[in-house]
This record gives sequence, structure tokens and C-alpha cells, in this order.
Amino acid sequence: MSAESLLEERLIKRSQQKKRTSPLNYKERLFVLTKSRLTYYDGRAEKKFRRGSIELSRIRCVEIVKNGGGIIPCENKYPFQVVYDTNTLYVFAPSHNSRSVWVQSLKEEIKDNSAVLMKFHPQFWQEGAWLCCRQAEKQAVGCEEYNPFGDSKRLSRKPLPPIPGEEPKEVRVTEDEVVVVALYDFPGTEPHDLSLVKGGEYVILEKCDVNWYKARNKYGEEGYIPSNYITEKKSGNLEQLFIPYILSSCELLFVCPCLTLQDKEGAFIVRDSSTAGTYTVSLYAKSVAGEGGAAIKHYHIKETQSLPKQFYLAEKHPFSSIPDLIEYHKHNAAGLVARLRYPVRKQDKSAPSTAGFSYEKWEINPGELTFMKELGSGQFGQVRLGKWRAQHKVAIKAIREGAMYEEDFIEEARVMMRLSHPKLVQLYGVCSQQKPIYIVTEFMEHGCLLNLLRQRRGSFSLGSLLSMCLDVNEGMEHLEANGFIHRDLAARNCLVNDALVVKVSDFGMARYVLDNQYTSSSGAKFPVKWSPPEVFNFCKYSSKSDVWSFGVLMWEVFTQGRMPFEQNPNHEVVSMVTQGHRLYRPKMATPTIYDIMQLCWHEVNLIFFVCLGSIYSPKPTHRFEWHFFYSKIHQITPFIRARKFRNWKKISKILTFQQSLNKSVACSSISIFQFQPNLIQKS
Repeated sequence: MSAESLLEERLIKRSQQKKRTSPLNYKERLFVLTKSRLTYYDGRAEKKFRRGSIELSRIRCVEIVKNGGGIIPCENKYPFQVVYDTNTLYVFAPSHNSRSVWVQSLKEEIKDNSAVLMKFHPQFWQEGAWLCCRQAEKQAVGCEEYNPFGDSKRLSRKPLPPIPGEEPKEVRVTEDEVVVVALYDFPGTEPHDLSLVKGGEYVILEKCDVNWYKARNKYGEEGYIPSNYITEKKSGNLEQLFIPYILSSCELLFVCPCLTLQDKEGAFIVRDSSTAGTYTVSLYAKSVAGEGGAAIKHYHIKETQSLPKQFYLAEKHPFSSIPDLIEYHKHNAAGLVARLRYPVRKQDKSAPSTAGFSYEKWEINPGELTFMKELGSGQFGQVRLGKWRAQHKVAIKAIREGAMYEEDFIEEARVMMRLSHPKLVQLYGVCSQQKPIYIVTEFMEHGCLLNLLRQRRGSFSLGSLLSMCLDVNEGMEHLEANGFIHRDLAARNCLVNDALVVKVSDFGMARYVLDNQYTSSSGAKFPVKWSPPEVFNFCKYSSKSDVWSFGVLMWEVFTQGRMPFEQNPNHEVVSMVTQGHRLYRPKMATPTIYDIMQLCWHEVNLIFFVCLGSIYSPKPTHRFEWHFFYSKIHQITPFIRARKFRNWKKISKILTFQQSLNKSVACSSISIFQFQPNLIQKS
């Protein structure tokens, strides 16, 4: 035995069968355990005889194998297993004592490893299934809890819990510390995470990146938390109070239609004011003196100058909190045109997706995945419903070999994981250490938008179709703000969740496709029927080329799943679009909606830079920005939705206010919209 080795012994190993075609055999090897690795040799412990080596830091489980009376086709009859990365090495010792020594020695060396399994398979993987649980997926999560430390509890990096009967001591917060309130529960999944309880207060210690902060709870425990699960604790921040009738600034365009459609005296909403950090109460009254009918009044919630700070609508009636103020005016008009009688509530939001399951966790162990039913097959391979650690529903894409440029994509995946937005399908991570590669994403219950449109054709209202387009626009605007180009925006690459929210998926992945559908006659790869002329001619992409594709997606939505240019092959489409031909107006699309599509399909002025006789990349300059289309669609949507509920003439009378929401003045009658009858035409 060398000076560095902890153990040396001749044992028998079973072939690991990393490939499906690999033979099953048993070979005697000299096993050597050191402080850093487990190595096995064919003969002497010399480099030239080395047949395999495993770094101890990569080992996730060491345990005996329960044979259950089965036949072991080798001389040694005492098996144990070493699980590392996504592989399992079966080793056979000559005696019970020998096996115990190896298992205990290995467990001692890996006790500080961070990626130890929660569950393992106590029996062999044999003939395509686990003998213990009969699961047919080799990377399926284990069926028995793994406790490498005997009866002791798992090691934890978090402080010990308080002694029973003793109240835990709270850590005092200093004045210069930033305190936040949890908007949702977050059960930490890794040892370095900090669990959140909705409504609980936490101190931010470090903003590691835009998606994850390091925080401390009131008992001094520290760890990482998702930034989209919290809001800053400060005076006047109503989000932290979980009041259901508060609308954020992104929902302001719906305030007047929401109140009008209620058509109730005293219907009200509390919303963000145009002045940052202040709030306004919007109140609907059926009969207002001097208004000639119904009106919506807007009242600033003001603050007193003296301490302690108080809030008021009527100066004689100040209160210490905004909820107390609202409660008072529910029973007393006190200068308002009506009492605050009917709060217009917003729906409770479910917890958003996090950027990865934990901070800096992008490589996922496939052993933590449970594979369930098949959801379908895409251009990259099979997609299945699954669960991560038997808790979180996920979609698992198995990338078939030869379907994409894998090495390039794996590098890009690290960047894509950091993109987190309510209208983007969240990439949780990848399993890249084996074949096939798995991509693990947020699970969307209703699947592909294109399929949903086709399956429910004829059942969609105009408002719901516009909302789909608005969702996609929001996601794309976020991609552009982060320097990402989608390159393959289409209804087939958008997914729909159980709340019927549409999210953009597969952003950036078109670069890695190997598929004839994406090939033009010149050999360039792009989705031809969704691409603008500058892509045909120069194969140059920008966010403006995504805007063109968005126009085609809108067309898909309003035809409820038709194929664009369905009668024309790709080479004809290139010629037609280059000559100025555009898709026809769908029956469901009003002229105003079709105008928005056509704005997406504007020809661009190409700026050429000539160098050494070559024409360099064109720069699209006259196709509008994402925010332009967002505002256009957002402006129409409330009126489209209103058509379902009220007589059109009545709506036009009620909504004849001046367009001056952002200039709201206390006790002044104004509106969000200047009503334009030509915005909506009968389809």
C-alpha cells in the first residue's frame, strides 16, 4: 500500500453500461482509495494499467446493494454501489467485513459533499429496470431515503433549531439594513437556500445578481432567496400588505373599463399614482353634479408632513395606514362623491417561476428527475412531463443526437437561465453530463399555443386573442432589453399555462437547429415563413426581425392556428415577400388590429457599409420598437373586452373622458382613455 492510499484491495466491478449497446460483464480490478479519488487498475497500481478513476467530490451515494436472493454471476458475493454524477458503479467484495470497511471509508470521505442524494435505489439496475421499484428510466429518482450517516440527521449548514420550550432569539435589525417582505412562500431546495414564509420580513445582505439575493431571517439564518418573491418594506408600499384591490402601474389602462363594467355606485380601486411612491383612489359614481351622468373621480392619497406620518383623503381625517384610511371611507364619504363601497378585486397571483431551482444551480442531476407521461415531440426530440425531487412539475426535453449543436447550446444555457420574466418560459437547467442531454423547463399545462388555437378554434373572444398577443409582446420586450434575439418566434414556440397566460419559449435556440424546415434555397437556416426580407437576403438577425415574426404570430392567433402562406412552398414565399406581398387580414381581426400586423411588416431602409468590395450587414431602421406595439395593443384591449358585457353606445357615452390619467388631480374628473369609436370595428 502506498503512503497516500487509504485502502487497497482486489475487488470485482460490473461494467457500467454507459451506452445501451455496452455488454454486461464482470472484471477483477485493483481498487485504490485516496483522500481525493477512487481508482481501479488492471494489475499493478501504475498509470499505464489504470482503467478508471472517480473524484470523491463527484460521489453522491455509497451504499450496500440488497440482492434479494438473486444470483450474482461472479466469485465475490457482497455488492455495494458508488453513485457519481449520473452513473452507478457496482463493486463486489469478497466478504461482509471487506464490504463494510469500503462502504464506511467511502462514506467518511464524502460526508462534506454538497450534492449527496436524497433518495437512492437499494437494488440493481438490471435488464432495463430497477429491481427495487420497477421504474424503467435509468435516471429515475430513487425509491428509498438515503441517510449516509446512520441514525444521525443529515448534516446542515443552517443554525441548529432552538431547544424545545425555549423561544428562539430574534436578531435586531439596524437602521442601515434593507428589509424586505416575502410575497410568496419559498421552500429552500439546497443547503445554501433560505426558506421564505409569505408576509415574513428578511434583511438583504447581498444582491448576488438580478435574480437571487443573499438574505437573513429574524433568527439569524442566512441563505439565498429569489428576488421576484419579495418586495421592499417601506411606508406606503401597499404590495407588502397583500390588499387585493390594488393595481400596479402596468395595469392602469384597465382602471376605467374595470370600474365602468361594474356599474356600481362606489366601486373603487387603489392604484399607483403617476408620482413614484404615491397612490390614488379611483372611484366610480353613477350620478355626479355637473357631470351629467356617471363619472370616475381620482383622489390622491396624501401624507402629513409631521411625524409620525399619516395618510388622508380628507385633511380632517388622517390615519396611520392606508388600509385604515380605506376602511374609514367605506363607511363615510367625508368629502368624496360616494363611499368606497365595492372594491374591484384582482385575482390572486400564483408564485412566479424562479431563475433556476437555486442560486448558481444550472446543472441538474438526472437522478433527481422522475419521468412521467410523454407530452409530445418537437424539433429537438421528445418532451415529457416530469418532477424534480418528486415535488416540482417540470417539462423535460430529451435532445436526440444530431438534432442540435450541443456544445454551443450548453454554454448559452447558462445565460438563458438568468432570463426570468412572467411571460417567458423559465429554463431551470440542463443535464449535460450524459446522452441524451436533457433540458428542464417550467411546465405549461395547456402546452403549445398553436395546438390550443387549433383545438379550440371558434371559442375565443377577440379580447382573449389580443391578450395572447400582449403576453407575447411583454416577453419579447424583456428579451430585447437583455440583448437576446429569439430568431424563431411563432405560435409553435409559445406555451400556455393553466391560467391561460401565454409565455415565449425556446428563445435563442434556433441557432442550434439542424432541420430542413429551417433551410432556405441558399442553404441558410431560418423559419422561412416567419422571416423578414433582411433575413432572406443577408441572414442577419436583430430584434427588428423578431418584430416581423411577431406580426406573423399575431396572424396565426387571429386565424386561430392557420399556417401562413399555406399554399406556397418556402422558395415562393421568399419571392412573394421580397416583392411586397403580405398575409391577408384574418376574419377575426378588425382593421385596427390588422394595421398593427402590417406595421410589423414594414420594409426597412437598409444601410450598407462597403469594405473591400463586400456588402456588410443591413441595419433595420424603420420597423417600430416592441414598446410601440405593446402600447397599441394595450390601448385597444379594454374596449374589445367591454364589447362582451355592455351595449356599445352606452360604453361610448360613459368613456368620453379626456386622456389624462397621468395628470390626475385630486377631486378632478378624468379618464384613462379618449374614446375613439374607429378603434373597434365589427368583425
